[in-house]
Amino acid sequence: MPSQDTRTLLQSAVPTAAAGAITAAVSAVVAGGKGALGAVVGTLVVIAFMGLGMFVLQRTAKSLPQLFQAMGLMLYVAQLLLLLVFVALFKDTTLFNPKVFAVGLVVATVVWMASQARAFMKAKILYVEPDSEQKDKPEKSGSST
Repeated sequence: MPSQDTRTLLQSAVPTAAAGAITAAVSAVVAGGKGALGAVVGTLVVIAFMGLGMFVLQRTAKSLPQLFQAMGLMLYVAQLLLLLVFVALFKDTTLFNPKVFAVGLVVATVVWMASQARAFMKAKILYVEPDSEQKDKPEKSGSST
């Protein structure tokens, strides 16, 4: 992963982990130990899904740039559907509190997307390579009169 991608990943994962820790602390007070475990599991699932999705999107951008936008939209929809599947699969679990798990998923997802949007807005990514304009200019041909 190039340094810009790694920086964006860290700028998204760190606030998400912090929000997950806060969610776990609040849910430990409200729902006990199972609530805290549900919040932690929800946060880890979001970080894993979103981090993997970002990696896949960057690989797609390098190999098939013409599919980048469509792949990004499809990837976010797939991620949200997979998170919904996780909520449905674990709705009757006794390992942790499923309601707090769902809240942890939602909080972590919102924080991830907001921090990722902020990271991309703050990134200084060139849209055009400055040197390519001078190399691609054709020489003037014909008369200038």
